[in-house]
Amino acid sequence: MKRQLIVSQDGSHTYYIPELREHYHSVYGAIRESRHIFILNGLQTITTSPVRILEIGLGTGLNALLTWQYAQDHRLKVYYTGIEKFPLSNRETDVLNYSALLRLSPRIFTEFHQSPWNQHITTNPFFNWIKLKTDLVTFEPSERYDLIYFDAFAPEVQPELWTETIFRRLYLCLTKGGKLVTYSAKGSVRRALKSAGFVVQKLPGPPGKREITCATEQTISSDYRSL
Repeated sequence: MKRQLIVSQDGSHTYYIPELREHYHSVYGAIRESRHIFILNGLQTITTSPVRILEIGLGTGLNALLTWQYAQDHRLKVYYTGIEKFPLSNRETDVLNYSALLRLSPRIFTEFHQSPWNQHITTNPFFNWIKLKTDLVTFEPSERYDLIYFDAFAPEVQPELWTETIFRRLYLCLTKGGKLVTYSAKGSVRRALKSAGFVVQKLPGPPGKREITCATEQTISSDYRSL
């Protein structure tokens, strides 16, 4: 797919795919949006340590970089799993300006993108990651997670990923009280999450988006979990 580099309103980059009429991040501010949804309303609300995170839609790697920064700043150990079916090329990730805007060494972002797929990587005491090149439809989680960043393309673009079946599978791989956060607050998405077992909450969104969604695992019987 052809991607066009776009400068969003907070000065940070995103990509636009003309074929899908879809952006990777908000044009109102890529960093601002990701920090609001996935850090402030996701990672910052998790009280367990270490934290195990699953990202659906690794994309540009911005969410991972913000998580790396948070882990360093708060001395929090994070195990990060990101899945992506269509990875960006090194040429596409090399031009992204996130490291400069976040005042981080570009080496961190480069190492993350150029590291091998399907292999656990540890470069410091606080951040361990693995990138999986796979499709969510066929992805079978092999561990439990405390937090899921659900950052797939919009339901209109990838409707097969926003279903009760997918959310139920993700529900079953969350730890007790674990959370899923996503930018979408569509009624169909909230209904699918509720049908999968989640307790669903609408939260204020970042600039350009009125609401986002936080879905929480509720303790249920072992009989349901075995289905």
